Amino acid sequence: MPRQIECADFKDLAQMRELYRREMNCQIVHDSFARRGLSDPYVARIDGAIAGYVAVSNKYDKGRLNEFYLLPEYRGSVAEIFRELLVTSGATHIEAQTNALLLDTMIRQFGTNIFTEKILFDEGTTTHMPTPCGGVFRKRTEADGRGQFEQEGEALADWIVEANGEIVAAGGFLTHYNPPYGDVFMEVAESARRQGFGSYIVQEIKTVCYQAGKKPAARCNVANIASRKTLEKAGMRVCGELLVGEVKELSRDKQVFL
Repeated sequence: MPRQIECADFKDLAQMRELYRREMNCQIVHDSFARRGLSDPYVARIDGAIAGYVAVSNKYDKGRLNEFYLLPEYRGSVAEIFRELLVTSGATHIEAQTNALLLDTMIRQFGTNIFTEKILFDEGTTTHMPTPCGGVFRKRTEADGRGQFEQEGEALADWIVEANGEIVAAGGFLTHYNPPYGDVFMEVAESARRQGFGSYIVQEIKTVCYQAGKKPAARCNVANIASRKTLEKAGMRVCGELLVGEVKELSRDKQVFL
């Protein structure tokens, strides 16, 4: 089967990306990179038809390969095709969710110095925690400012918890991920931590997320133990990890990696 690896355009991969999303069946952490122009696609053509593709970040964590899909009929040669895509794309790193079976397999074969960058969560159980300290969960208004998210570049909170006349927690959910997922985020004022406000606001944001037709999902850094415990207390469960590894040295003239 004559094989060709070349640069591509995402507009020509719409149907294949939909197959990729359906096969993933989970929140895809960097799903929006394609439509925002933050990654570049490379395709593998077999007998002239597109058999699969990879996407490589071109701005954030530049050089990271973070998407891979191959039609099932060609997966008997998955390692060989993936290797050729790696070489042509010039990817320096591989990023793989452990709940993405195809790319998770490839990072373990072609990656080195692999580490876990983030913990991934999906909905586990519904919780019914009462409001701590008489707090009130409500929609943020303009008079509230940005809630607790004052740093430049932070997401704008849509919901807050107010207690004793002060905003003690704020958060919301982001919708630029693959449907139907909403990425839950929150922050608690330093003076109000360890009182249950974090898990409570996550619980309530999950509800409004569902009401908006989205499935709650979340992620946190590996080192952020407090956030992980907060998410789990609010009924979120660990569904995977985001792995990152360097690409092993590859030989361009051989069909094996060194």
